[in-house]
Amino acid sequence: MRPRLWLLLAAQLAVLRGSSVLQQTPAYIKVQTNKMATLSCEAKISLSNMRIYWLRQRQAPSSDSHHEFLALWDSTKGTVHGEEVEQEKIAVFRDASRFILNLTSVKPEDSGIYFCMIIGSPELTFGKGTQLSVVDFLPTTAQPTKKSTPKKRVCRLPRPVTQKGLKGKVFQESLSPDACMETTAILQPYRSCLAHGS
Repeated sequence: MRPRLWLLLAAQLAVLRGSSVLQQTPAYIKVQTNKMATLSCEAKISLSNMRIYWLRQRQAPSSDSHHEFLALWDSTKGTVHGEEVEQEKIAVFRDASRFILNLTSVKPEDSGIYFCMIIGSPELTFGKGTQLSVVDFLPTTAQPTKKSTPKKRVCRLPRPVTQKGLKGKVFQESLSPDACMETTAILQPYRSCLAHGS
């Protein structure tokens, strides 16, 4: 049995349990058609002589679903691609403890759940997976509308004038259109202003 065929069979039979050893980010990503998707898998253990595999599951995990072997990263060989993948679209590289999968010019058929995996002895260790959704148009968020606040009207106090023959001062109505109503009482102008401005 060829190693890659054994790998796919082992992945098919393995119980997919997200491990803290391999931390995948992001958990979900939505990318526009023909753009690039970047997925990350960070190893929390030393992987000096180990390989990181990238697999894709096109449908939700079930007993009938299967995994496609996309590529692996090897410390001596670098990137090794699967037999039926477009090599120009898939790149795997290492950045310290992170293993990056770049998918270029993605199509809707590239949508699925992507898993990174390492082969131990004898167990398989998977990341929790990254769900990729490729869409023709990304949703746009509506900008919040600014609520207009009415301008406050300035109520001008009437100008006091003194008239002959009357005790005290009387108030004369201002000529401004926003002026208060004419009154002769001392406190009445303030009440008029409050009523006019409300």
